[in-house]
Amino acid sequence: MPLPRVRKAVIPAAGYGTRFLPISKAVPKEMLPLVDKPVIQYVVEEAVASGITDILMVISRSKRAIEEHFAPAADLEMELEAKGRTAELEQLRELQSLARIHFVWQPKMGGLGDAVKYAKTFAGDEPFALLLGDTVVTTPDGKPVTRQLCDVVEQHGGSCVALQEVSEDKVSRYGIMGGEPVQPNVIRATQFVEKPKPAEAPSRLAVSARYVLSASIFDFLDRTPKGKGGELQLTDAMAAMMQAESLFGLRYDGQRHDIGNKLDFIKANVHFGLQREDIGGALRDWLKALT
Repeated sequence: MPLPRVRKAVIPAAGYGTRFLPISKAVPKEMLPLVDKPVIQYVVEEAVASGITDILMVISRSKRAIEEHFAPAADLEMELEAKGRTAELEQLRELQSLARIHFVWQPKMGGLGDAVKYAKTFAGDEPFALLLGDTVVTTPDGKPVTRQLCDVVEQHGGSCVALQEVSEDKVSRYGIMGGEPVQPNVIRATQFVEKPKPAEAPSRLAVSARYVLSASIFDFLDRTPKGKGGELQLTDAMAAMMQAESLFGLRYDGQRHDIGNKLDFIKANVHFGLQREDIGGALRDWLKALT
């Protein structure tokens, strides 16, 4: 029997974004712009480019701007059409046709595992992609990391997470995976440790903001006790799931842009600005002048 295709994605975007206060009091950090497009739109576009057709966003009370960004805006479309601004009009229409986007409210912050639990009805018994809403991932060949994870799961079953090698001094900041190779850049997990001390880490391969999970994750989340700070950790549930079914890790070639802190947010804007035909040259000249 062929393995099911991955056609659904979940994007958690309910967190407070306290590292970006005061702006994040009114503007969700996922709506902060990379040049002229909000971070979360890049995440949605990655999901769509990976073959995803249905997306669930887990949001909270302060995140209505995300809903509004993806909602139709008939009055604005009429205004643009009347003024003959066809390029901007097409951008709006393309945004609204990306995928079927649904929303669910997470009333109280309880960790990533708790956010994922709100997707149980949406996912049903299908595997689903999980993309963190404050992280953009780019690859040299343009093939989305989420698509690469889907390929592994559609070939082998089970679940698969994106991995990047980190320096030894940063191992204690991440979930770290160790395992046995099954094909180039893919391992079958045998160890999965949340934020280990460097001497106790099974490798330096850190989980990197993208996952494709089997529907059985919800059963393991239900059985997993809350951890530090009363939060339900997804990695704890995945470590238990690994004992019952295959969990793979994909070491991808690419760059992770973590918009969760100010310095990386500024670096990401420079990175994406340099890729733009309209401003890239002028930005490059300005940066050279600074040095």
